[in-house]
Amino acid sequence: MFKGRQFDRSVILLCVRWYLAYSLSLRDLEEMMAERGISVDHATVGRWVIRYSPELLERFNRRKRPAGRKWHVDETYIKVRGLWMYLYRAIDSNRDTVEFWFSERRNLAAAKRFMRKALSRHGRPERIVIDGSQTNREAILACDMESRLRDRSRCKLKPMQIRQSAYLNNRIEQDHRAVKRRVRPMLGFKSMNSARAILSGIEMVHMMRKGQAKYAGNRHPSLAEQFERLAA
Repeated sequence: MFKGRQFDRSVILLCVRWYLAYSLSLRDLEEMMAERGISVDHATVGRWVIRYSPELLERFNRRKRPAGRKWHVDETYIKVRGLWMYLYRAIDSNRDTVEFWFSERRNLAAAKRFMRKALSRHGRPERIVIDGSQTNREAILACDMESRLRDRSRCKLKPMQIRQSAYLNNRIEQDHRAVKRRVRPMLGFKSMNSARAILSGIEMVHMMRKGQAKYAGNRHPSLAEQFERLAA
C-alpha cells in the first residue's frame, strides 16, 4: 500500500487520520509535522489524503457489519468550486451508516443511482423513511421494481415500505452534522474527484466512531488502531 513512498507509513497514516478526523487544515498538519522534525509540504499531505482515503474505505467495507432492515434516506449540500453539490446518505435504525454517494445533481437519475448502489451492496430493506421528496420516492419505487423483476427466488418479494415524514427523518438530519462539521472548515472543495475521495475518508471515520467494523480480539479499537489494521 505504501511501497515506494519517501515517508514512513506511520507518518502518512497519522496525517491522513488527523486530517479526516479533526478540524485541521493541510497547512496545520505541515506545521505540526515540522514541530516533530518531519519536513513535509501541505500539498503532499493533500495528495496522501486523496490517494489513500478510497483504498482505506474499501478495506473498511470488507469488515463492515451488515446494515439493518429499516433505513432513513436523505441528501445534504456540499460546496465544490463555489457550487452546491449533493451528498446522498442512508442510515439504519441503529444510526449506522448504510451507504453514501456524491452527485453533481439532485434529480431522479442521481437518486436512482444512489439507491441502486445501496441495494446492490446491502440488500433490500423492509422500510425506508424519507422526507417529503417526491423524487426520492419515485427513485425508491423504480429501484424496488427493478430489484423484484431481477429476483429469481421462488419466494415473491414484498415491496419495500416507504414512509414519508420530515419528523421521523430527523434521525438522518442529525447524522449529517458529523460529516458537515468536518467539511465546514474546508471552505469547499476544488474538484469533484478530490471531494469524492475526501468525503469517502470522512464517512469512513464517522463509521469507525460508530463502531461499524468487526475486529478480532478488540471490540472497541481506537481510530489509530483501526487505521493501523486497515493498512496492515
